[in-house]
Amino acid sequence: MKTVTVGLVGLGYWGPNLARNFSRVNGGELVYLCDLDEARLREQARLYPQATATTNLDELLADSSLDAVAIATSAPTHYELARRALDAGKHVFVEKPLALAVSEAREIVEKAEARGLVLMVGHLLLYHPAIERVKTMVDSGEIGDILYLYSQRLNLGRLRKDENVVWSLAPHDVSVILHLLDEEPAGVQCSGADYLRDGVEDVAFITVKFASGRMAHVHVSWLDPHKTRKLTIVGSRKMVVFDDMQSSEKIFVFDKGVTAAPDQATYGEELTLRFGDIVIPYLKMQEPLLRECQHFVDCVRDGTKPRSDGRNGLDVLKVLHACDVSLARGGEPVAVADIE
Repeated sequence: MKTVTVGLVGLGYWGPNLARNFSRVNGGELVYLCDLDEARLREQARLYPQATATTNLDELLADSSLDAVAIATSAPTHYELARRALDAGKHVFVEKPLALAVSEAREIVEKAEARGLVLMVGHLLLYHPAIERVKTMVDSGEIGDILYLYSQRLNLGRLRKDENVVWSLAPHDVSVILHLLDEEPAGVQCSGADYLRDGVEDVAFITVKFASGRMAHVHVSWLDPHKTRKLTIVGSRKMVVFDDMQSSEKIFVFDKGVTAAPDQATYGEELTLRFGDIVIPYLKMQEPLLRECQHFVDCVRDGTKPRSDGRNGLDVLKVLHACDVSLARGGEPVAVADIE
């Protein structure tokens, strides 16, 4: 089958990780490295001598043999670079967020769809083996109907000046929640505080509600004594905890719940608590970033829709903007449909 050729734009903080993995994927080849910083470019070019190193994006986009562009530049540049790559007929992988403005993200999504090009957003956790396993459990009905979820992404630092903790940390958990529920969010409520730097929230509590009645809660913080990366899913049959801080035992399945009498339609007096076993499923671990890069190459080659496609990226962006609006209004609920 045809080898998918990839050009990587941006070799700063995250770009070298993408270069390492796009050089390892099956059926793909890293053929371009692009960055304005010549020192960075030389450093990476030594590691990947098969790739053409350039500071000129136009050179990369003009190459008709190049199939796809991966974008790992700063967030404010994502929209412009993704737009130019799509206009050049290239499939696009772009790190989160897809864009800073919802209108720009929508334009990129519609452009990719109109041109029949793959657009994938780098929501890395969707390619974590543990999240893949949890998604299988949800889709199979093993845990029953999801009632609610909550996540915690906490640490002491790393502080940012140009974005608050919602934009820095919450996209990871929001993307997973939307993926597991497979439902567009209806409303968002967000409260937070800027204890360390004026105007930049370092702690936030986010509640996302859905038309089905399900809800999700996200707690993110740079000011916490614990380093926590945990997601809890409460289902009608079982409950699941994903703890990414565990070295090997990432998933815990609790056979616990509440059982109503057969003739009861709603909660009443005849409720029975069920306490069963705790199961730790075996996971075959593989680097999530390698799985993500492989998925992009496979989608380009096969013409299939990515798990974290443009629509998924757009939905996550709407939630982030709704959080900003809610924060500005003192934690008032905000309808996601009103975010443009």
